[in-house]
Amino acid sequence: MEEITDGVNAINLGAESHKKNRIQVSNTKKPLFFYVNLAKRYMQQNDEVELSALGMAIATVVTVAEILKNNGFAVEKKITTSTVDIKDDSRGRPVQKAKIEIVLGKTENFDELMAADAEEREIGDEEQG
Repeated sequence: MEEITDGVNAINLGAESHKKNRIQVSNTKKPLFFYVNLAKRYMQQNDEVELSALGMAIATVVTVAEILKNNGFAVEKKITTSTVDIKDDSRGRPVQKAKIEIVLGKTENFDELMAADAEEREIGDEEQG
């Protein structure tokens, strides 16, 4: 797992990695809905979000994208797959890792859905309080 994190960190050094709307997903660090909610916030601010992952985290990215699409928040704009060379210290040679990037855009009723979500949370908070 550490080599994946190291690889993601190495990729971050590229010039285009300073995109404000990119989420690099790890399959160990955060729960699935952390990424779903983060992607919604990014889409609120930027109209689109790019989800990116390496190796085993690819399944998490695809799941996050499908949740957002199936619930009407996002439409798929672009999917890119590639392989990247990751330096593996334990083996002393580069290892190829699969990489995926999924760009999602807001749906027409995104703002309405977000407002409904916020309203549901407020009602839930009142019931608990």
